[in-house]
Amino acid sequence: MTETVIDDIHFKKLISERSKILLSLANLLCHSRSVKEKITRPFLGEMLAQSGEVEELLDGCGAGHNCQWCRYRSLVAAIKGFSDIGYELLHVLYVLPDYHLLPTGRDFVKDTKETLEYVSSVLLHVSGKLLAQADQLGLNFVPENLDRISFAEELPECKLPYLCERRHIEKVSEMVILLATAFLNLAAGSKDVRAAARAKPKDYASFVADSVSEEKLRSLQLRFHNLQSLYDTYVSGTEAADLDPELPVLRGHISVVLHLLRTATLFAHHYERHITKQLCEPRMQEGPLVQAEKLLSVLMNYSIAHASLYIDCAVNLCQEKLKRYAENGQVELPVPQYRGFHVRPSTLVSKVVLHYGSNVQMKLGDETYDAGSPLDLFRANEKINAQKRRWLTEEIVRLNLVPDEFQSNHIVDIVLGVVLTLAGRAKLILYEQPLKLPDEPAMTKGTLLERVVDEMARLLAMGKIDVESHMTATFIGDKRVLNDIKILAEDGYGEDKFGNNVPIPEKLAYLRR
Repeated sequence: MTETVIDDIHFKKLISERSKILLSLANLLCHSRSVKEKITRPFLGEMLAQSGEVEELLDGCGAGHNCQWCRYRSLVAAIKGFSDIGYELLHVLYVLPDYHLLPTGRDFVKDTKETLEYVSSVLLHVSGKLLAQADQLGLNFVPENLDRISFAEELPECKLPYLCERRHIEKVSEMVILLATAFLNLAAGSKDVRAAARAKPKDYASFVADSVSEEKLRSLQLRFHNLQSLYDTYVSGTEAADLDPELPVLRGHISVVLHLLRTATLFAHHYERHITKQLCEPRMQEGPLVQAEKLLSVLMNYSIAHASLYIDCAVNLCQEKLKRYAENGQVELPVPQYRGFHVRPSTLVSKVVLHYGSNVQMKLGDETYDAGSPLDLFRANEKINAQKRRWLTEEIVRLNLVPDEFQSNHIVDIVLGVVLTLAGRAKLILYEQPLKLPDEPAMTKGTLLERVVDEMARLLAMGKIDVESHMTATFIGDKRVLNDIKILAEDGYGEDKFGNNVPIPEKLAYLRR
C-alpha cells in the first residue's frame, strides 16, 4: 500500500504552529541573563511537555527517517531528555532533607548541583542549535511573550501539620522484615550497577554497552519503583515510622536510588540513541550535540556511582534490621550427596547467610561450623569423609567381600570386585567407568582387609567413587535464613548426586547473581 506523502509547505506550517511554545522557551533560555535562575521545575516541566508533544508529531510523520527533518527531531529529543534529567535533579535537591540519607563519604549535594550545571549547559547549547535549525528549515517563528508567565519556584520552609489519623499496623516487625528482605534481593540484582561504579574511565563505553545499558537500567529502575510503591502502599500513613524511625531512612534510600537510576537511564538513552547510533550524512556533518566523554563521565561518576553507594548503605541497614528482628530456630538437613560440602554447596550456603547478614551455625556431630564461611564449611568434609570410610569398612566386613586368602597380584581384582558388588547393591556411586586404580597400591603391608579398605578410601578421596551418605547437619540461626537453606538443601545444594550443576530454585534467584 502506497503512503500519501505530506506536502512540505503544509508540514512546515504544522510544525511551526506546534513548535511555537517550545521555540519560545528555547529563545527565553538563550537570552536569559542567568541560566541558573531560569532552570526551575516549572520551566523544565513546560519544556519537557512541549518537546514531548513536538517529538510525537515528528515521529508520527516519519521525521526521524527524513534527512531534512531528522536533525530537528534529534534536537527536540535532546531537549526532552535533558529537561527530564534536570527535573529529576531539582526534585532530588528539594526533597533531600526528607530522605535522611546515611553518609557515603562523598558530597552528594555538591555532585548533584554540578550535574545540574552540566545538564543546564547542554540545554542552553541545544536550545541555540534548535533555534538555528528552525531558521534554516524556514519555520515561521515569532517568539511568544512568555514574560507574563512566571517560572519561578518559591517553596515554603515549613510544612502543613499532619492531621490525618495514622493507620494501625498489626506487626511492624513483619513489615520491616518484608521490606528489608525485598531490598536485599533487589540489591543482589543490582550487581552490574555496583560493579560499574568501580569502572575506570577507559572502560566506561564497554560497561554502558553491556552491564549498564539503557535496557538494563530501565528494568532495574522499574523494580526500585515497585519497591517504593510497596512501601507507600503498606507503610506510609501508618504508625510504623513512629515505632521504627529507621523505616523512613530505608524509604529515602529506595527513593534516591530510584531517581538516580532514572537519570542514568536517560543519560544512557541519549548515549545509545544519539551518539553511538549511525547517523545520516547531514547529522554526521553537524557532529554530536553532546560530547560522549563528558556524558559518560557524568553517567558513571554521578548516577551510577551514587546509586551504588546508597544501595550499599541500605544493604547494611537492612541486614542490621533483620538481625534485630531475627527469630532464631534450627533445622536438620541432609549433607550434600556429592562429596559433602565441597566448593559449590559450601559457596551457596554461605551466600544465603551473607545475603541476609545473619549469623548462622552448622552443627555436625560434636563440631560447630560458621555457615557464612565456605572455608569453615569445607572443614566439615573431614568428618563426613571419615564417616563414609567407616561405613565402607563396616559394609565390606558385613558382606564378607574380602576372602581370607589371596595372591598378592590379585589385590586390584579384589578391590574392583568390592566396588562392583557395592555398586550393584546401590550402596556406592561410581563416577569413573571403567574404573582404573592407581598403578601403585596404597599399602604394601598389612592384612588384605586393611589393604582393600585403604584402596577404597583412596578411591573415595580421589572422587572416583562415593557412598550415599545419610548424615544430617543442624543449622541454627534466623528462621528466614534457615528457610532459604532448607530450600537449597531440598534442591540438592545446587547439584545432583553426580556433581552436575542444577538450576537454582526461583525463590533463591539472588544466588544466581
